[in-house]
Amino acid sequence: MDYSHYPRHDVLCIDMRSFYASVEMAHRGLDSKTALLAVVGDPERNGSIVLAASPALKKKHGVSNVSRYFELPNDPELIVAPARMGEYVRVSVEITRMMKEIVPPEAIHVYSVDELWVTVDGLGRLYGSPYTIAAMIQDRIREQFGVECAIGIGDNKFLAKVVMDIHAKKADDGIAECRYEDVERLLWPTPIEHIWGIGSRMTRNFNRLGIVRLGQLAKYPLKYLKKHYGIIGEQLYWHAWGIDLSPVIGDFTKTEQKGFGHGVTLLRNYAKEEVPAVMLDLCEEACRRARKAKQAGRTVHLSVGYERDTGGGFSRSTSIDLPTNITMDMYRLCLQLFHKYYDGFSMIRRIAVTLTNLDEDIATQLTLFDDRPKKKDVGNVMDQIRDKYGSTAILRASSFTDAGITPERSKKIGGHYA
Repeated sequence: MDYSHYPRHDVLCIDMRSFYASVEMAHRGLDSKTALLAVVGDPERNGSIVLAASPALKKKHGVSNVSRYFELPNDPELIVAPARMGEYVRVSVEITRMMKEIVPPEAIHVYSVDELWVTVDGLGRLYGSPYTIAAMIQDRIREQFGVECAIGIGDNKFLAKVVMDIHAKKADDGIAECRYEDVERLLWPTPIEHIWGIGSRMTRNFNRLGIVRLGQLAKYPLKYLKKHYGIIGEQLYWHAWGIDLSPVIGDFTKTEQKGFGHGVTLLRNYAKEEVPAVMLDLCEEACRRARKAKQAGRTVHLSVGYERDTGGGFSRSTSIDLPTNITMDMYRLCLQLFHKYYDGFSMIRRIAVTLTNLDEDIATQLTLFDDRPKKKDVGNVMDQIRDKYGSTAILRASSFTDAGITPERSKKIGGHYA
């Protein structure tokens, strides 16, 4: 591969190790190398998931981020910390703010609450080599927040991310570097299921073609990958050669909104008559976000998942002529879909609603049979009250029934208690 035609940058991919657990250990003044600590979504629920485990707990007992609370070992030194998502988000924001002291905002791309890319092009005279900058960032994050991090360095985002996942997390100093010329040596021997962007389904597809390691993907004929898997196959082929043309400088906070949705996995099985209360709460939130963005949609999607023992469910949509962001309009359409496609007997464990096919929320169009302006006014007033006094300052009566979900969900961030 002739890499002379492809851009070269100095990109760092920074991953906070066991982030939630690290924040909790720092808060308690514990030694991050020896403490046995697990962050659990809700310790009141025996089946609650372990969101993070300290390195020592992973090493000693094999606890992972997919373990359940009841699977934790009976170790007297074990500390169980209830999740505090609000605190983790706060620390994440503070780390990003600290990064702005080193690089300009447009050089920072936040990928998740515990991972981000930073482009350090042109900072050599100020700080030194990319490796030196990575070590400096590690020291600052450790000193200010008590959090350890692994850092990958590459010519682009893909190389920085993958070398961080595969090599930096295992390195003694938590730093690894991969340039174009290092791809064959550092990345090609790696099993494809360990490569960022290749999930279990694509792994099975590649395995059927005899592709087990990244180097085999790089040597597979591109025309057949495009034929079998389209643009995804082509992208993964170029990734196998270490090539990624995604931007490394820009405003990464702007995204084109495709729809406004809200969903929930219920804490218990719901019967048919309890569903409308949940559905109304979900429609309220989806439409509130649409109104805030001054958008309205013509298509409403409803997805319902049945209890685990029964399995199955359905996902259906319907469209209307005039775009809407009125809660009761969306709610009625969801009810219609539910009554039409629900099997009539299964208990329900998951519900999601989405408003798509968006358009600008221009002046309300009047009809002879529908008083839309008053409905919009009601929604806008409720939004203003919530913005000023909190998300639960004003709710519909159904939200306070046993089936309602908004009061409890208002205490959570990302599905876990704040």
